[in-house]
Amino acid sequence: MLLGSVLILALPCVHAASHGASIEVWKDPNCGCCKDWVTHLEKSGFTVKVNQNGNDVVRERLGMPRQLGSCHTALVGGYVIEGHVPAKDIKRLLKEKPAAIGLSVPGMPVGSPGMDGAAYGGRKDPYDVLLVVKDGSSRVFQGYR
Repeated sequence: MLLGSVLILALPCVHAASHGASIEVWKDPNCGCCKDWVTHLEKSGFTVKVNQNGNDVVRERLGMPRQLGSCHTALVGGYVIEGHVPAKDIKRLLKEKPAAIGLSVPGMPVGSPGMDGAAYGGRKDPYDVLLVVKDGSSRVFQGYR
């Protein structure tokens, strides 16, 4: 459209997660799988800030139930991300915006992002990404088999 002598282009709105949504991660400085998960996020378009001081205190402060814990905790778009959650599920969460605390992959399942390196020989254990709601209960958000 031409407005006076200025050309104005109408561009489609693109979701923030596809253009480097910022995510903050808390992890142990010695954890290699956490580092690999951060790399997975960066390759998926996220801008990542990493805190190397562990995640137990942050997990509790952000309201993620301890029984759903893992080796790292993150915060993105007001949601808590616990453990080896795939980037595509984080993007889906940010798009759908459910009333929830966030997502969790409890433990450290082999085959999940960050737990999928050459050392595991291509093994992929089944696991679920859980949607954790405000009362601390959870349901399956996405299953991987």
